[in-house]
Amino acid sequence: MALKSKVVRAKEFTYRGYSFEELAKMPLEQLANLLPARERRKIKRGFTEQEEILLRKLRKKGTARTHCRDMVVIPEMVGKVIFVHNGKDFVRVEIKPEMIGHRLGEFAQTRRFEKHSGPGVGATRSSKYVPLK
Repeated sequence: MALKSKVVRAKEFTYRGYSFEELAKMPLEQLANLLPARERRKIKRGFTEQEEILLRKLRKKGTARTHCRDMVVIPEMVGKVIFVHNGKDFVRVEIKPEMIGHRLGEFAQTRRFEKHSGPGVGATRSSKYVPLK
């Protein structure tokens, strides 16, 4: 009995019914109407001077370092590499089509999970008890 292998095809990216190519050709005002309210408001109010500088650097070099964590990802940025500051150092973020409409800060976490080990040197007898299971 022969086994049939399933061909798993990657699903093409769409955002609210539009393909990435259509989003890339779309003017910024029309794209803003597809985004959620907060991001739509941010784009309609215009980019700050720092965000304009970031876009210029991306157009010129394709990579940039920034502190603009509140910058909304637009189709023009897809395929570029941005180093986003997380408060301590810069985190490398490759922009993918699925990130359109999100903020850069969402991809550079500011807090890290800290797992604590067993009790320390000055622990009392009762707090030194650690169950085996």
